[in-house]
Amino acid sequence: MGNFDVTEVIASALSATRLRVNVLASNIANAETTRTPEGGPYRRKDVVQSAIEMPHDFKNVLDRMSLAKPAVAGVVADQSEPKRVYQPGHPDADKEGFVAYPNINVVTAMTDLMSASRLYQANVTTLETTRRMAQDAAQISVKY
Repeated sequence: MGNFDVTEVIASALSATRLRVNVLASNIANAETTRTPEGGPYRRKDVVQSAIEMPHDFKNVLDRMSLAKPAVAGVVADQSEPKRVYQPGHPDADKEGFVAYPNINVVTAMTDLMSASRLYQANVTTLETTRRMAQDAAQISVKY
């Protein structure tokens, strides 16, 4: 795998991770949003990444893994039922006094956000190391 291939894979990983961070931050920011322009509470969003098709022989598996780029298949809205909380004085309460809240666990979302943030930092470090190694290799070839 050439240096350009490594940089391309890391750039793709950074892009996918940045999207995941943005979606998680949006979920946390809207954890209490009971009314949206579409109607109803905010729907939690999840990033869906594409799967890698696995070839059958071992050499091809290694080749495909080394060239695999993380790809985002899309961002989908959660279709589960919203949480219903009894709050009869709330402006968005229904006839029975229940308010529909997004199905978002803020603790889980924060944990996922910290994980994604660390993954992003790891990818940046990998990119910096790859660039430094390429520069060092170029200097070695110039000396000899």
